[in-house]
Amino acid sequence: MRYTRLGPAGPVVSAIGLGSLALCGAYGPVDHDEAGRLIRRALDAGVTLLDTADFYAAGEVESLIGRALAGRADQVVVATRGGVRLDDPAGPLVFDADPDHLERSCDASLRRLRTDCIDLYYLHCRDDRVPLEASMARLSELVMAGKIRHLGLSGGTPEQIKRAHAVHELCAVGVEYSLWGPPPSSVLLDTARELNLAVVAARPLGRGFLAGRMRQQDQLAPGDWRHADPRFRPEHRRVADRRLRALETVASQLDLGTGRLALSWLFSQGEHVVPVPSTRDQVHLEMNLAAASVRLPPHVLDMLAGPLPAGHYAQSPSALV
Repeated sequence: MRYTRLGPAGPVVSAIGLGSLALCGAYGPVDHDEAGRLIRRALDAGVTLLDTADFYAAGEVESLIGRALAGRADQVVVATRGGVRLDDPAGPLVFDADPDHLERSCDASLRRLRTDCIDLYYLHCRDDRVPLEASMARLSELVMAGKIRHLGLSGGTPEQIKRAHAVHELCAVGVEYSLWGPPPSSVLLDTARELNLAVVAARPLGRGFLAGRMRQQDQLAPGDWRHADPRFRPEHRRVADRRLRALETVASQLDLGTGRLALSWLFSQGEHVVPVPSTRDQVHLEMNLAAASVRLPPHVLDMLAGPLPAGHYAQSPSALV
């Protein structure tokens, strides 16, 4: 396993992390005992970054992580998010960056994670009702109080990243980043590079699409979060499948699966880019981790330089968190 640092003064973590969206039931039923074993297997393999959010399954995923890390919490950096509520499991996400709400959310995450300090706390900055500076100022106070070690921003614009960083030093920005768009803007990536921030790549396998397992919406079970993602709708399938077949051809020539190709492409974007794929399956976990050892030749990187055409569609908030 390779390791990298999140920002100039952030924690050292594995070059690939473990996301936890799949562990909240977003993509199908989850066995909590098996999920706990999967987390511990990731640690055994050298993964030291676990990425989650306080609203996943109403906090149950944080509780699951807290239990799974019993006796091993010092081996891992846990990143979670605040600034989002899911008041109704069947309803839309509510963005809430009110400073008092953030502090209550932080305290609740501490209890669920069974820790006295959160390693990395991201602010979702999509609440236009609250000045970003006010939210960051309260989180900075929580750092000073010893409840948070490092701060990051999730879902921010280049301007918001700069404004947040001016209030309190960030170490990472979380953004959806994969061969299946929409890609982060070049301005956002340049901003992260200028500020020496890590880019934590969420959805690096395109919610399973780039692994070749989920090609169309009618394969999704009721309640699957991907129903809210326009990229899975039948009208977009033709273009998406055509590009996926092209990726499969490239991957087969390298004796890789498309999932490993997609993750390897992200590693090639720089040591500051850290993908955090989520999975419920230990076999898929092993396949994802194996991508960290793949080095793509220059001609393949040139072929993959363009984003997938399927990425240029408006998305609902739930598709971006």
